[in-house]
Amino acid sequence: MNTKEHTRENLSAMIEEIKKKLQIVNAGAMKAEHYSLDRFSDVEELYEMVMKKSNFSVSEMDAIVTELGNLRDK
Repeated sequence: MNTKEHTRENLSAMIEEIKKKLQIVNAGAMKAEHYSLDRFSDVEELYEMVMKKSNFSVSEMDAIVTELGNLRDK
């Protein structure tokens, strides 16, 4: 994955990695196709933050999932 290339495949890979790292239970609700490529930079920013941390508090996880929800296409 090359996060510098704004492609659907890279967007999907970042979202999948975020879901894995956070161990999201309802991962099916967070599908990559729900995100526009226009939001690539925003997802990339979240991805980089999530990948840097080794663990998350419940409130941090909630904030990340909420932000991902806000980035979804309406």
